[in-house]
Amino acid sequence: MMGVGVMVLGKSGSGKSMSLRNFDPKDVGLFNVVGKPLPFKGGNTWQQVRRPKYADIERTLTANNLNAYVIDDSTYMMQFDNFRRALDTGYTKFTEMAVSFERLLETAMLNTNDNTIVYFMHHPDIDDNGGWKPKTIGKMLDEKLCIEGMFPVVIECVVRDGAHLFVTTNEGVDVAKCPPDALPAQMDNDLALVDQKLREFWGMKKIGDNSAKKKED
Repeated sequence: MMGVGVMVLGKSGSGKSMSLRNFDPKDVGLFNVVGKPLPFKGGNTWQQVRRPKYADIERTLTANNLNAYVIDDSTYMMQFDNFRRALDTGYTKFTEMAVSFERLLETAMLNTNDNTIVYFMHHPDIDDNGGWKPKTIGKMLDEKLCIEGMFPVVIECVVRDGAHLFVTTNEGVDVAKCPPDALPAQMDNDLALVDQKLREFWGMKKIGDNSAKKKED
């Protein structure tokens, strides 16, 4: 039993949340970390957990009642944790914050079943040379883990000529990747279409097919 993690990496305004627009809300478990309204018509009809804690997400993922979950925006899990502990002294807090996020990654991929995809919407850290990597807190996750290495698919959100796009192929200074022939190198920022194509590629159940789970219950 092992689910798939997909990272969707993009700056604010690049279309991460907007990419959810074509999902059927009943098929997706949404963790709205900041709690802001979804930026598309019908977004207010989505059932979602606003301002979740790590334990809330881990408990829901482990129950695994759906085939798709979205953590939007997973960067803020670390950022909010950091601000809550801003007055704590010593390096131990950074270690504990890194461990909390690493456990979330493990839960998403190891505690979910083979038909589950967990999407991590995340902000990038961009260096002076234009290189992208996932934004983190402290050095432990960067130096000891390499977050993007845990994901078989990393999609980057870009805006080109006014169009919001997904890029799935490394262009030399970034971390975009996906298995050959799984996704186009560049496509519309439609996460429902990404979900469909990945399920076809890996032979996973369709997003709304929870028949196996229902039989178990």
